[in-house]
Amino acid sequence: MTYAKVREPAVHALLADGETVGIRPALPGDRERVRRLYAEMSPESLRMRFFGVSRRAGEQAADRLCEPAGPGHRSLLALREGRVIGAAEYLATDDPEVAEIDLAVADDFHHRGVGTLLLEHLANAAREAGVTSFTADALASNALMQRLVADLGLTVERRRADGETHVTIGLTPDERFLAAVDLRGSTADVASLRPLLRPRSVAVVGAGTSPGSVGRAVLRKIKESGFTGRLRAVNPHARSVLGVPCFPSAADLPQPPDLAVLAVPAASVPEVAEQCGAAGVRALVVLSSGLDEDLGAALLQTCRSHGMRLVGPNCLGVAVTDEDIRLDATFAAHGPLPGTAGVAVQSGGIGIALLEGLARLGIGVSDFVSLGDKYDVSGNDLLQFWEDDGRTRMALLHLESFGNPRAFSRTARRVARRMPVLTVDAGRSDAGRRAAASHSAAAATPTMTRQALFTQAGVTATRSVAELLDTAALLHSQPLPGGSRVAVVSNAGGAAVLAADACAEAGFDVPELPADLVAELLGGLPAGASAGNPVDTTAAVGEDALSGCLDLLTGHGAVDAVLVVLVPTAVATATGEDLLRALTHADPRDRPRTVAAVLLGQAEQVRLVQGRGRTAIPAFADPRAAARALAHAAERARWLARPHGSAARQPGSAPAAARAFVGRFLDTRPEGGWLDPGQCAELLAHYAVPQLSTALARSEDDAVTAARELTGGHGRVAVKAYWPGLLHKSERDAVLLDLEGPGDVREAYRELAARFAGTMTGVVVQPMAGRGTELVAGVVQDEVFGPLVLFGLGGTATEVLADHGARLAPLTDRDVHELIASRRCAPLLLGRDGAGAVDLDGLELLLRRLSEMACDLPQLAEADLNPVVARHDGVVAVDVRIRLTPRHPVDPYLRRLR
Repeated sequence: MTYAKVREPAVHALLADGETVGIRPALPGDRERVRRLYAEMSPESLRMRFFGVSRRAGEQAADRLCEPAGPGHRSLLALREGRVIGAAEYLATDDPEVAEIDLAVADDFHHRGVGTLLLEHLANAAREAGVTSFTADALASNALMQRLVADLGLTVERRRADGETHVTIGLTPDERFLAAVDLRGSTADVASLRPLLRPRSVAVVGAGTSPGSVGRAVLRKIKESGFTGRLRAVNPHARSVLGVPCFPSAADLPQPPDLAVLAVPAASVPEVAEQCGAAGVRALVVLSSGLDEDLGAALLQTCRSHGMRLVGPNCLGVAVTDEDIRLDATFAAHGPLPGTAGVAVQSGGIGIALLEGLARLGIGVSDFVSLGDKYDVSGNDLLQFWEDDGRTRMALLHLESFGNPRAFSRTARRVARRMPVLTVDAGRSDAGRRAAASHSAAAATPTMTRQALFTQAGVTATRSVAELLDTAALLHSQPLPGGSRVAVVSNAGGAAVLAADACAEAGFDVPELPADLVAELLGGLPAGASAGNPVDTTAAVGEDALSGCLDLLTGHGAVDAVLVVLVPTAVATATGEDLLRALTHADPRDRPRTVAAVLLGQAEQVRLVQGRGRTAIPAFADPRAAARALAHAAERARWLARPHGSAARQPGSAPAAARAFVGRFLDTRPEGGWLDPGQCAELLAHYAVPQLSTALARSEDDAVTAARELTGGHGRVAVKAYWPGLLHKSERDAVLLDLEGPGDVREAYRELAARFAGTMTGVVVQPMAGRGTELVAGVVQDEVFGPLVLFGLGGTATEVLADHGARLAPLTDRDVHELIASRRCAPLLLGRDGAGAVDLDGLELLLRRLSEMACDLPQLAEADLNPVVARHDGVVAVDVRIRLTPRHPVDPYLRRLR
């Protein structure tokens, strides 16, 4: 069957109670539905809206709302199952940057977030049209409107007179506004997911009678897990399956279930979903695979129109271990242990591996969600649910794609302050490298982009499922290390060396221990022991001696973590010593520092060795695995200790002028393209980015004139061949330096013209830049992740040394500082061997201005400043390339469902 694409609202979003509404522009055909909105309002609501009880006023408002949108006028409707439940519009005033707003919400939808949602979307549309503030008049007694305006999170000014309040709402989004949007979005998300993750009733649609049926297997798992709610099955050919009452279709169920699990052929999924929605089902888990584009679109459209949240399709299912729910609606062989780890995966196979690995470790799960093809519910949704669910203490994610990375980053950054958020960084290969022309774009690999996201959000990104489990075991059982100093303790000298090397390679310091601590350690260890770090206890060490050694190390301030490496010895076997007890017998309060073990020869890659009470020690089979897990824990500790940072705008930029410049360029070149040097200089000047004076010359005479004007006739210049899109000028011998006087300049022009005959369209003339450290800074607009700011070593070594890093814009002051400090070239910038530091404040300011430019101008496809010359007395961009493209991206922070 082919499903026609029915016209649906442009955007779907969630109300405060989790219900789904559509938000779209009003159309002339909506007039009667909008009139009905006003006709059904109470006299009191009409009085608040129109300052009087006038049905005629409602009709006039409906007529105006449904006029076609034009300059200075925009109207939006909120619809629920075809009914208009809210309307908002703005009308331009005499000032084109100020617009007056009107808002109306159906009486039975008050206090559910309709008005706030409409105003958020209306403000977004207004900003795009150049409107900077809204105004509105309301009765002073209109408490609903007053509270709505106050809760928006935007800057509000009020003026009261004669029983009315005139408000002015600034539309510039700042951190306060985004935090308010976050809170509203999280509240709505959590409410919408309750039928999915805390259902009181479940139906399995497609519960077959044959033993090999997926639906039958899921039904059995739900029964065996002891689901506490009402369970039903849907199968037109049976009255019961596995003793569970069965009904011919979802429409025949006596009560609508909160959650329906669909295990039906792909072609039947949209029709079955429609039956579920019509019956009042609130959430779907679609196990079925093989949906083509039309079937998938029909499924999602049905879920949106009926307000159902959707997991899948092509997924393993969901499991909830909450004692009040006890639901295992998966077809995995084994269900999860109850616990505190929230698990979300896209791959069913990865999900099974994680569940089995966590079970081996004894780490329980709060919720398990297999996202599958991720049509709707995402990792972002689940993080918001787990943030305050009262059970989840760690989040484990396997995400192959990001629907809204910048929204995910904000959510993860907030949640990671409360619990560890771990992921497997999948898709790191060079096969995903972007094809691009500039230095910056070529450097922006998918790996770099994802790493930027994870680094800024505080997400612990591992490289494999095994590493994820290693790190989860450590974070689950041990306190975070307070620094990067590690003591290595071993009963075998060779094993200690391997462990010390692994720690050093992971970024740890293995320092020599203080003399007083060395003396105490040697006093309790067998003869022949050494305690310089690594601490070699010798093979003769016993349980008590090893325990005393650990007590001293963990109680002393000389180290932040202890890694104990043990090998089985005949000495310990003969004496009956259990060295593992030395690790676990102590009260954790007596050992406040991180302790991990390596048990060479153990079969498991990692296990948790239980000790007194609830304490446990992670024991690894390999020192490198232990060191990597410790490194992730140390990085999390550092991230938590960092201040949040500020992304406040820097003075001196002119974003309105920059947008006008971009508009003029794209008016003349609708397809976009590279700016010429003069245009690059003009755009950067709008953001006060320091740059070397530049002139584009189309002839010998023009080049001579430019050189004279740029230097006053007394300095040396560089002459560079120019044509749009030219890259790697130095490598192509397109740059001639240290030219003095008209003769040199003329000769340079002729030489370049001959060398690049038929290609060169002119030359760029610049004064010679002073010597300094050559860096590269740039911007890339990623279609999925948004703007990315890159930084690293520049000049001709850019690609060879590949010392680049990146952060997602907008950059905070902390992001900028870490971006600079984390590069291998950082010692060159900070000063060494008697050389002074470069102008770090100027360098940080340049990167922040690039971040602002990238956020202000979505049409900025890429910008490449290479080299940027950094000196002690300033920073200047020498060579600049910028490409603009016609783009109209969606605001990543605007609340909407995919």
